[in-house]
Amino acid sequence: MMDFLGLMKQAQQMQAKMAEAQLELEQTVVEGEAGGGMVKVALTAKGSMKSVFIDPSLLKPEEKEILEDLILTAHMQARAKAEEAMAEKMKALTGGLPLPPGLKLPF
Repeated sequence: MMDFLGLMKQAQQMQAKMAEAQLELEQTVVEGEAGGGMVKVALTAKGSMKSVFIDPSLLKPEEKEILEDLILTAHMQARAKAEEAMAEKMKALTGGLPLPPGLKLPF
């Protein structure tokens, strides 16, 4: 019975830490860039886009496709950084718990 109570307490603590981590990830901002910094995209670690920067020299009609590709590249880079930040946060939270490989918690 003692082990069950201890497990329940540990689960409640984990739930509180996960809720705190969710809030922290919503406030963590990562940035991706492309074209040597000419295009930048900022996302929260949860993937919400916060801002887009486009160097004025790229605002030429004949370079529309290049600009679109740069925005996509910057977004992909920022998204990869966001996923990395989420993975690090989860690693810190679950460090003491023996979770099965591949288990995805609600992030």
